[in-house]
Amino acid sequence: MEQLNILIVGVGGQGTLLASRILGNVALKMNYDVKVSEVHGMSQRGGSVVTYVKFGKKVYSPLVDIKEADVIMAFEKLEALRYIERLSDNGKMIVNEQQIDPMPVIIGKAEYPENIIETLKEKHRIFSLDALKIAQDCGNIKAVNIVLIGVLAKLTGISKEIFTEAIREVVPAKFLDINLKAFEEGYNYHK
Repeated sequence: MEQLNILIVGVGGQGTLLASRILGNVALKMNYDVKVSEVHGMSQRGGSVVTYVKFGKKVYSPLVDIKEADVIMAFEKLEALRYIERLSDNGKMIVNEQQIDPMPVIIGKAEYPENIIETLKEKHRIFSLDALKIAQDCGNIKAVNIVLIGVLAKLTGISKEIFTEAIREVVPAKFLDINLKAFEEGYNYHK
């Protein structure tokens, strides 16, 4: 693998930053150069959060520009739509089907778009799943990020063991069992 460009998009509080730490750890375990850049919107208020993770033999910039993302992990549907232009022509997008209304929708100044997943699937390789439900079934709704990482691991073909080692090193011990279960569920997810 020459280089892998991953864009993680979501809403503050969904665990996007933990996901980026795990992916950075995966890259280091594979002896790759890795760059991670986090862009926080109003993350404390449910605003958009974007993280770039790039790894490969030599990485010069952490940013993932338009049509450069090999994979986009979208923790929320509207965020998937917001960043779709960054997906490369051969890229894949993993989308959690969860809807989190942004402030303009909450206060009635805008409407949440309909049929986002269907619209995205018209032109792109989209893998959608209800990661929130899967995480809940594993015992903790906060494990959505790890469910999505499981799907990512399967799509990239990177060793499952490297991912589980990285999760063991990054996730606090008291949440480890639930997160390892969430990873397995994401890894084995078929739709």
